[in-house]
This record gives sequence, structure tokens and C-alpha cells, in this order.
Amino acid sequence: MRNSPNPTSDEVDHLLRNAQLRDELEPYLDESIHLLDVRRMPTQAENEFLASMLAWERAPVLPISQWFQPELQLPHPDTLDDATLHERLTDTLEKLYDQRVVLDFTDHLSDRQLYCLIYRDILPSHEKKIDLPKNFLHWHCLDDSDDVETWLRYYATEAERQVWRDESNLPLPRSEPAPYPRQMPRRPPA
Repeated sequence: MRNSPNPTSDEVDHLLRNAQLRDELEPYLDESIHLLDVRRMPTQAENEFLASMLAWERAPVLPISQWFQPELQLPHPDTLDDATLHERLTDTLEKLYDQRVVLDFTDHLSDRQLYCLIYRDILPSHEKKIDLPKNFLHWHCLDDSDDVETWLRYYATEAERQVWRDESNLPLPRSEPAPYPRQMPRRPPA
């Protein structure tokens, strides 16, 4: 709040919302609330943080397939020819994005491999469904700790590659463009 003896209507509204959010968060309080330095944060920003904490605490844990109405069920990959699979994949990527699920590191995967990953791993995965417009679930389609070579080859920046080489004392794989570049829906800039 500003250092004025007469706070504005907006400032009062922010303070009232802050008190409400803190009351609603009371049953969930732990050390994370103490990490918030309210002296250095405007009340409106603090309210956004508290609202996101409350949304996290209240969010149901559901398989991602059940985030959709009706539930998103895909045909088994073996039943689809390449053209049909490509169409279903494109449609599925758009549907996932509509539910604020963004897939990262996909360009090393063929359409069939990516579809299989969605079918086998992503849709059945139990995740918190947080219903906030700015919240996106980022699903990394590459585990850079399990598949370092693919990450270094297709995704790592030159600086990241050099750090890895310096830390590991191992030779770097050749950097090259990913074999399946695709335009993926992306989280809009903040």
C-alpha cells in the first residue's frame, strides 16, 4: 500500500482479498507461506501468489485424459495408418493445449513416437488440474538426465553443451537439427 493516509478503493480491495486468501489458506499453511516477503511485494502480486497456492491445494489429482469432457480417449496407435495418426496427433496436441498442457522437446520424436508417448504416458498420468489461466503443465518429452545424448544433440545451447563437456570430460555428440521439427502450441508470453 502506498504511504498515503487515504488508501484508494483498489488498495482496500487488494487488502481485503489478501485477508480472505490468507484465511482460506490457513488449513494448508506450511513453511512456503513464510518464504513470502510481503514487505518487498505489492499486495496485488502477493494475492496472485496466494491464489495460486490455494488453487494448488484445492486442485484435484486426475489422469490428464479426465481433464476433458468427455474424457479424451485415443485409438490404439497400431490401429492407425500414418496419415490418420498424423491428423489425430495434430488434433490431440491442440486439445492438450486447450487444457493448458504444453509438450516440450518433441522434435526428436516421429509422429508415431509422440502419439504413443501421449497415449501411453501422458493421458494416463495423474496430475493436479490447476484451473488458473496463467498456469500451464509442461510435459518434457525427453528426460535430459536419462538421455543426455539426445538433449545435447538436438536441444542444448552451445553454452549448455560446453558446460556439460567441462563437467563430464566426455566428448560432445555432434549438434544437429532435430529430425522432426514441428510447430507446437506454446504458452503465450506473460
